[in-house]
Amino acid sequence: MFLPEGRSFELTRDLLKGAIDIHVHAGPHIHSSPRRVDPVQAAQEARDAGMRAIVFMDVFEMSNGTSWLVNRVVPDFQTFGGLILNTVYGGMNPRAVKTALYYGSGAKYISFGAHSTYYQAAREGHIVEDAFVPLSELYPKFKAQELDRCIQIPLEGSPSPELDEILGLIADHPSVYLVTGHVSVDEGRRLVDLSQEYGIKKVVVSSSITKSATLDQLREMADKGAFIEYTLAAYTHTTPIPKTHYYVEREYMSIDEGMEEAPLGGVKHVAEEIEGLGAKHCILCTDFGVYTLPSPVEGLREFIACMLDLGISEDDIRIMTKTNPENLLDLEALPEDTDE
Repeated sequence: MFLPEGRSFELTRDLLKGAIDIHVHAGPHIHSSPRRVDPVQAAQEARDAGMRAIVFMDVFEMSNGTSWLVNRVVPDFQTFGGLILNTVYGGMNPRAVKTALYYGSGAKYISFGAHSTYYQAAREGHIVEDAFVPLSELYPKFKAQELDRCIQIPLEGSPSPELDEILGLIADHPSVYLVTGHVSVDEGRRLVDLSQEYGIKKVVVSSSITKSATLDQLREMADKGAFIEYTLAAYTHTTPIPKTHYYVEREYMSIDEGMEEAPLGGVKHVAEEIEGLGAKHCILCTDFGVYTLPSPVEGLREFIACMLDLGISEDDIRIMTKTNPENLLDLEALPEDTDE
């Protein structure tokens, strides 16, 4: 493989212009997981880098309320938010979804859980006497207060009444996109199928699924219209560090993503899958915000630089950081991005 000509720091900054990061975790947060930037700082830094928009993700709040506030105080920029169905909202809660759709700027996405999916929470735990023990076995309260409330997607049969109502609400709001969340690969595939059945036009397959699925499974979901999300955070040095991203109880501190380190091959694996899937099906974003990582803007620039070094073309990078996020957010292409 020959490195493409023309790569430079300046080019990576130029490719940020007009870009959209659909996965930013700015503050506030619980004290055990400090943030790098607050929402206003995140928006200002993105605007000053020439980016077009960012989407706030928040495991505790309807981030469309945050985006409403930020859009009032940061001129010449746009932010969006939505709802992650975690146990703080009771898990599979249609009332929370219905409220989010009309709160603040209005939810732009509904995500089926982050740490509050059964798949992830059941795999979090500690090493005890050289053996991995799930939190649900170590702490009975964890099972009752967290695991039993976590989201599960049925692989067969009809959706539960709660899931049915939530999917119907998303389908009734075409501007809202569905995010699979940190469910299992098979649950994610099921959500893509259910989205088709309910007439939901826009789906994002979360990076937690992306890094566990096979290329054939990703291609299957992409062929059904889903965008495949790649976040740089899923491939960084911080992935195996013990954290309490979500739980207030310090004893629940766990290695993120169920004790797994970054996938073999790191960002090289990302580039290979993008080549296999085609850029039109993929979105590059960061999932940055934690204080152990650079700012989200710098994270996106680094991701772009890595992809350039791995042979992904400038045009494909623009598709994955501009065109596809614009389509997801119902934003018209900027004048300079058209043929006119």
